[in-house]
Amino acid sequence: MQVFWGLDKKLAQRKHFPSVNWNISFSNYDRKLQEYYNARDPDFMRYKDGVKNILQEENDLIEIVQLVGKDSLGEDQKATLEVAKLIKEEFLQQNAFSEYDYNCPLPKTIGMLKCIITYYEQCQRILTESQKTERKISMALIEENFNTTIINDLKEMKFILPDLPEKEIVKKLDDLAEKIENEFRKLLHN
Repeated sequence: MQVFWGLDKKLAQRKHFPSVNWNISFSNYDRKLQEYYNARDPDFMRYKDGVKNILQEENDLIEIVQLVGKDSLGEDQKATLEVAKLIKEEFLQQNAFSEYDYNCPLPKTIGMLKCIITYYEQCQRILTESQKTERKISMALIEENFNTTIINDLKEMKFILPDLPEKEIVKKLDDLAEKIENEFRKLLHN
Protein backbone atom coordinates (compact mmCIF):
# COMPACT_ATOMS: atom_id res chain seq x y z
CA MET A 1 0.00 0.00 0.00
CA GLN A 2 1.38 3.38 -1.05
CA VAL A 3 -1.19 5.63 0.68
CA PHE A 4 -2.27 6.00 4.29
CA TRP A 5 -5.23 8.13 5.36
CA GLY A 6 -5.06 8.63 9.11
CA LEU A 7 -8.60 9.26 10.30
CA ASP A 8 -8.94 11.53 13.31
CA LYS A 9 -11.77 11.24 15.82
CA LYS A 10 -11.14 14.77 17.14
CA LEU A 11 -11.63 16.25 13.68
CA ALA A 12 -14.87 14.32 13.28
CA GLN A 13 -16.09 15.58 16.64
CA ARG A 14 -15.39 19.16 15.48
CA LYS A 15 -17.42 18.43 12.31
CA HIS A 16 -14.34 18.74 10.09
CA PHE A 17 -14.92 16.46 7.13
CA PRO A 18 -13.20 14.60 5.68
CA SER A 19 -11.68 13.76 9.05
CA VAL A 20 -8.28 12.89 7.64
CA ASN A 21 -5.38 13.98 9.83
CA TRP A 22 -2.98 15.84 7.53
CA ASN A 23 0.01 15.33 9.83
CA ILE A 24 -0.03 11.50 9.85
CA SER A 25 -1.49 10.78 6.39
CA PHE A 26 0.85 10.24 3.46
CA SER A 27 1.18 9.10 -0.12
CA ASN A 28 4.17 7.60 -1.87
CA TYR A 29 2.73 8.41 -5.29
CA ASP A 30 4.12 11.96 -5.40
CA ARG A 31 7.17 11.00 -7.43
CA LYS A 32 5.12 8.91 -9.84
CA LEU A 33 2.59 11.71 -10.38
CA GLN A 34 5.08 14.58 -10.44
CA GLU A 35 5.38 14.58 -14.24
CA TYR A 36 1.59 14.76 -14.59
CA TYR A 37 1.32 17.58 -12.04
CA ASN A 38 4.21 19.48 -13.63
CA ALA A 39 2.43 19.31 -16.99
CA ARG A 40 -0.65 20.90 -15.38
CA ASP A 41 1.25 23.50 -13.36
CA PRO A 42 5.03 23.45 -12.74
CA ASP A 43 4.51 25.00 -9.29
CA PHE A 44 1.89 22.52 -8.04
CA MET A 45 4.35 20.37 -6.08
CA ARG A 46 5.84 23.51 -4.51
CA TYR A 47 2.36 24.65 -3.44
CA LYS A 48 1.53 21.20 -2.07
CA ASP A 49 4.79 20.98 -0.14
CA GLY A 50 4.30 24.54 1.13
CA VAL A 51 0.87 23.70 2.54
CA LYS A 52 2.22 20.55 4.13
CA ASN A 53 5.08 22.50 5.75
CA ILE A 54 2.70 25.19 7.05
CA LEU A 55 0.47 22.56 8.66
CA GLN A 56 3.45 20.77 10.22
CA GLU A 57 4.86 24.04 11.56
CA GLU A 58 1.43 24.97 12.93
CA ASN A 59 1.33 21.65 14.79
CA ASP A 60 4.62 22.56 16.52
CA LEU A 61 3.49 26.13 17.26
CA ILE A 62 0.25 25.00 18.89
CA GLU A 63 2.26 23.40 21.69
CA ILE A 64 4.08 26.70 22.31
CA VAL A 65 0.82 28.66 22.26
CA GLN A 66 -0.72 26.29 24.79
CA LEU A 67 2.27 26.69 27.11
CA VAL A 68 3.04 30.42 26.92
CA GLY A 69 0.34 32.03 24.78
CA LYS A 70 0.10 33.44 21.26
CA ASP A 71 1.68 36.76 22.26
CA SER A 72 5.04 35.01 22.70
CA LEU A 73 5.19 34.13 19.00
CA GLY A 74 7.00 36.11 16.35
CA GLU A 75 4.98 37.80 13.61
CA ASP A 76 6.07 35.18 11.05
CA GLN A 77 4.81 32.44 13.36
CA LYS A 78 1.48 34.23 13.81
CA ALA A 79 1.21 34.33 10.01
CA THR A 80 1.81 30.57 9.91
CA LEU A 81 -1.02 29.99 12.40
CA GLU A 82 -3.46 32.20 10.49
CA VAL A 83 -2.65 30.66 7.11
CA ALA A 84 -2.89 27.14 8.58
CA LYS A 85 -6.37 28.05 9.83
CA LEU A 86 -7.31 29.17 6.30
CA ILE A 87 -5.94 25.93 4.86
CA LYS A 88 -7.86 23.77 7.29
CA GLU A 89 -11.16 25.63 7.21
CA GLU A 90 -11.32 26.85 3.62
CA PHE A 91 -9.33 24.28 1.66
CA LEU A 92 -9.27 20.94 3.48
CA GLN A 93 -12.74 21.02 5.03
CA GLN A 94 -15.39 20.04 2.50
CA ASN A 95 -19.16 19.71 2.33
CA ALA A 96 -20.03 16.87 -0.03
CA PHE A 97 -23.69 17.94 -0.05
CA SER A 98 -23.05 21.39 -1.56
CA GLU A 99 -22.98 22.25 -5.24
CA TYR A 100 -19.65 24.05 -4.89
CA ASP A 101 -17.75 21.64 -2.65
CA TYR A 102 -18.81 18.12 -3.63
CA ASN A 103 -15.97 18.03 -6.14
CA CYS A 104 -12.77 19.98 -6.62
CA PRO A 105 -11.28 19.66 -10.10
CA LEU A 106 -7.50 19.87 -10.34
CA PRO A 107 -7.46 23.42 -11.84
CA LYS A 108 -9.49 24.68 -8.86
CA THR A 109 -7.24 22.82 -6.42
CA ILE A 110 -4.11 24.24 -8.02
CA GLY A 111 -5.57 27.76 -8.11
CA MET A 112 -6.66 27.64 -4.49
CA LEU A 113 -3.25 26.37 -3.40
CA LYS A 114 -1.57 29.09 -5.46
CA CYS A 115 -3.66 31.81 -3.76
CA ILE A 116 -3.04 30.46 -0.26
CA ILE A 117 0.72 30.09 -0.80
CA THR A 118 0.90 33.53 -2.46
CA TYR A 119 -0.82 35.04 0.58
CA TYR A 120 1.50 33.19 2.96
CA GLU A 121 4.66 34.14 1.05
CA GLN A 122 3.54 37.77 0.84
CA CYS A 123 2.84 37.82 4.59
CA GLN A 124 6.30 36.42 5.30
CA ARG A 125 7.96 38.81 2.85
CA ILE A 126 6.27 41.96 4.11
CA LEU A 127 6.78 41.04 7.76
CA THR A 128 10.51 40.52 7.11
CA GLU A 129 10.98 43.61 4.91
CA SER A 130 9.12 45.91 7.28
CA GLN A 131 11.53 45.01 10.08
CA LYS A 132 14.22 46.89 8.12
CA THR A 133 12.14 50.07 7.98
CA GLU A 134 10.70 52.52 10.51
CA ARG A 135 7.16 51.30 9.82
CA LYS A 136 6.88 47.85 11.38
CA ILE A 137 4.05 45.76 9.95
CA SER A 138 2.45 43.12 12.14
CA MET A 139 0.16 40.22 11.36
CA ALA A 140 -2.61 42.11 13.16
CA LEU A 141 -2.14 45.06 10.75
CA ILE A 142 -2.24 42.72 7.74
CA GLU A 143 -5.45 41.11 8.99
CA GLU A 144 -6.99 44.50 9.76
CA ASN A 145 -6.20 45.83 6.27
CA PHE A 146 -7.17 42.70 4.37
CA ASN A 147 -10.02 41.22 6.40
CA THR A 148 -12.80 42.51 4.12
CA THR A 149 -10.82 42.11 0.91
CA ILE A 150 -8.08 39.53 0.52
CA ILE A 151 -8.92 37.30 3.48
CA ASN A 152 -12.58 37.33 2.54
CA ASP A 153 -11.67 36.47 -1.07
CA LEU A 154 -9.55 33.56 0.16
CA LYS A 155 -12.51 32.28 2.16
CA GLU A 156 -14.78 32.63 -0.88
CA MET A 157 -12.58 30.55 -3.23
CA LYS A 158 -14.33 27.33 -2.28
CA PHE A 159 -17.61 28.73 -3.63
CA ILE A 160 -16.33 28.67 -7.22
CA LEU A 161 -18.51 26.06 -8.88
CA PRO A 162 -16.54 22.99 -10.00
CA ASP A 163 -18.51 22.62 -13.24
CA LEU A 164 -17.41 26.02 -14.60
CA PRO A 165 -15.15 25.85 -17.64
CA GLU A 166 -11.51 25.26 -16.69
CA LYS A 167 -10.38 28.56 -18.24
CA GLU A 168 -12.86 30.50 -16.12
CA ILE A 169 -11.76 28.79 -12.90
CA VAL A 170 -8.09 29.37 -13.72
CA LYS A 171 -8.69 33.04 -14.59
CA LYS A 172 -10.62 33.75 -11.37
CA LEU A 173 -7.95 32.22 -9.19
CA ASP A 174 -5.01 33.69 -11.14
CA ASP A 175 -6.67 37.11 -10.82
CA LEU A 176 -6.99 36.60 -7.07
CA ALA A 177 -3.31 35.63 -6.74
CA GLU A 178 -2.37 38.78 -8.66
CA LYS A 179 -4.70 40.88 -6.50
CA ILE A 180 -3.02 39.49 -3.37
CA GLU A 181 0.43 40.51 -4.63
CA ASN A 182 -0.81 43.99 -5.62
CA GLU A 183 -2.50 44.61 -2.25
CA PHE A 184 0.66 43.64 -0.38
CA ARG A 185 2.70 45.99 -2.58
CA LYS A 186 0.31 48.83 -1.71
CA LEU A 187 0.51 48.02 2.00
CA LEU A 188 4.29 48.02 1.98
CA HIS A 189 4.54 51.33 0.12
CA ASN A 190 1.85 53.25 2.04
